[in-house]
Amino acid sequence: VNGKVLQTDGSGNLSFASAGGITVADQWRLTTAITSPTQNAIVVISSNWERNDSTAYGVLGSGMSESSGIFTFPSTGFYLVRYVMQHSANSDTYFGGKIQATTNNSSYSDIAEQFFYYDYTGSTVGGAIFCESLLDVTDTSNIKVRFTYNTNNGTYINGNSSENQTYATFVRLGDT
Repeated sequence: VNGKVLQTDGSGNLSFASAGGITVADQWRLTTAITSPTQNAIVVISSNWERNDSTAYGVLGSGMSESSGIFTFPSTGFYLVRYVMQHSANSDTYFGGKIQATTNNSSYSDIAEQFFYYDYTGSTVGGAIFCESLLDVTDTSNIKVRFTYNTNNGTYINGNSSENQTYATFVRLGDT
């Protein structure tokens, strides 16, 4: 059977089973910069997400779906979720981001966080935060993720519709 492996139960009985391996890989990015971010608050990035459509990009499997910054998994399984946010600033500032998850499609908890601190020296500075988490998605209706930022002043969140600057990667590693 195509895409299946032959397995035994240890007593000589044979059956076909899923071959395992990565069956979903997808990437989404922020299409435009957030040039006037809300300050001193944790803010969900709820708009301007698009699936990567750059040269040679491909989605493996069904891919994620997104609505108002909330990402829904296409199937159950163990997923690696990675969030990268590129930013720049022109003053002393801090900048951070989080991955948040829900298991009830309602209340979200922080599951990964990174911060970056700038000591302004007179020219625009930039950097990126990177955070990731492993999720056991047992229910695609209720387990979802979203991404946030938190900053104080003079910071820009970089986004671009033709290359990844602020983006999220989703890889299904195997069955739950």
